[in-house]
Amino acid sequence: MASLYDLIIIGGGPGGYTAALYGARSGMSVLVLEKLSAGGQMGLTTQIDNYPGFPEGIDGFSLGQQMQQSAERFGAKTLLAEVTEVSLQTPIKEITTSEGTFQARAVILATGATPRMLGLEGEQALTGRGVNYCAACDGMFYKGKSVAVVGGGNSAVADALLLSRVAEKVTLIHRRDSLRASKIYEQPLKQADNLSIRWNTTVSQLLHGDRLTGLALQDVQTGETSDLTCDGVFVSIGRSPASSLFQGQVTIDQAGYIQADESTRTNLPGVFAVGDVRTKPLRQIVTAVADGAVAVHYAEEFLAQSH
Repeated sequence: MASLYDLIIIGGGPGGYTAALYGARSGMSVLVLEKLSAGGQMGLTTQIDNYPGFPEGIDGFSLGQQMQQSAERFGAKTLLAEVTEVSLQTPIKEITTSEGTFQARAVILATGATPRMLGLEGEQALTGRGVNYCAACDGMFYKGKSVAVVGGGNSAVADALLLSRVAEKVTLIHRRDSLRASKIYEQPLKQADNLSIRWNTTVSQLLHGDRLTGLALQDVQTGETSDLTCDGVFVSIGRSPASSLFQGQVTIDQAGYIQADESTRTNLPGVFAVGDVRTKPLRQIVTAVADGAVAVHYAEEFLAQSH
């Protein structure tokens, strides 16, 4: 494989592969570095119904594969490798991986973010079997059912409200005695008559057979325990952006996201951030895909000026 590329994309999720498609189509030499498989987080989703163009929905693994094939049709290359070190501050950027070192004139950071887990026994095995991390993605599976949401920030409350329009009963579980969410949510919460809040409460255990059947709860003040029967739980306690590799080079906000506006440009010339790893109001497949197209637009501009 050549070692100097016009564009190297770190991460093969929807943002990364859209950038690869746009970059390769515009005549750039493009390399995508992905450590697992095409699609990133999306690849773990069994059914995607909110990405346009698939009237029956599609599973995330297939969609990831199709995005990879689209990019490779125009000459983008993929290397399955783990990136171990990056040097982004020089005109020619250097990326060290488990499969060797590569250089690029421009780099797109598309490493994504993973939802924070509760850290309970059986959580991983029950993911997709009652344990969920995205209400917008999986809420419809709980039409007329009973669900719980864990968290107290804006996204947890937004998830609870969204689910209250689908599920029969929603319980919001929060470890404190007041929500961190903004005041704007107070009125809608009061108006949702199928939504109740359990204050000062944590989840101590996932109750299950093949699927989740309920939660064991604990009152943080009294230590008292109780069980809550539910068909599903949505964990909304934040996300962990995969940005530690770039610390000290690109500007990163307090929550760990790479600071890049709608132009996807970071503080470093020729370095762009797309998808879930960048600061943004909505993290969905469509917004990652949009970022990928935008990043290449500005990468082209940057390469034209720096030649």
